[in-house]
Amino acid sequence: MLCVSSFALSANDVLLEGTLTQGSLIRAQAPAGAEVWFNDTAVKVSSEGHFVFGIGRDAALKHRLTVKYAGKTQVFPLEFSAREYAIQRITGVEQKYVEPPKDVTARIARDNKRVREVRTVLSDKLAIFAEPKRPAPGRISGVYGSQRFFNGQPRNPHFGIDIAAPVGTAVVAPWEGKVLMAEDLYFSGLTMIIDHGFGVTSTFMHLNRFTVGVGERVTQGQHIADVGATGRVTGPHLDWRINWQQERLDPQLLLPEFTPVQRLRLAL
Repeated sequence: MLCVSSFALSANDVLLEGTLTQGSLIRAQAPAGAEVWFNDTAVKVSSEGHFVFGIGRDAALKHRLTVKYAGKTQVFPLEFSAREYAIQRITGVEQKYVEPPKDVTARIARDNKRVREVRTVLSDKLAIFAEPKRPAPGRISGVYGSQRFFNGQPRNPHFGIDIAAPVGTAVVAPWEGKVLMAEDLYFSGLTMIIDHGFGVTSTFMHLNRFTVGVGERVTQGQHIADVGATGRVTGPHLDWRINWQQERLDPQLLLPEFTPVQRLRLAL
């Protein structure tokens, strides 16, 4: 995976790493001092030129990357590919998680607001540019983007990957970072969010317990929690999600065991 600090980047190159498809996070580097926009939005760029961007599950396929460097502005059209998503039918879910009672409506709204707020963090950490570690062993039992039916009723698509594992299995940090949230939420149960830098966060759901707390800095591979079966589940598993701010992205596209590394060099 990308370790941009060690890549031999010429003075007139922009390097993109990642799959140009819906749900993908693209990690990139431009020459030091460059300014970058993804479509019409300014993108955070490190002093060495690192930046990231990504598109969600159903995003449009045509986008623009604008780079301003050494007094010159260049626009690169980017064509992403469309994806087809599976349908997943899940039965045996407690009905209170399929049709929540009115007395928990306010709690769900607070949970959603809190998660959105946490995901606005935009730190300078460079952890996201390293190769990730898989956060838990086990079979992939649910994939990103799949349309879900709970007890026969259609609900939102799945925005992470599910890793089936026994309760108590150690969950480790895929990258180093800082714990932003460790709370019990209605749908996702015991939930942790970690900041990896540049607006990229990992979310770990349905946990059994936390082994680190809010504000703690964790190292890559550190034991941060245990797999559980809390919230809306039919069995123990880890639901791991990746966000670039509010964009929900596919963690499998960042794991080399599932997705071959793809790099694209753009000449300024």
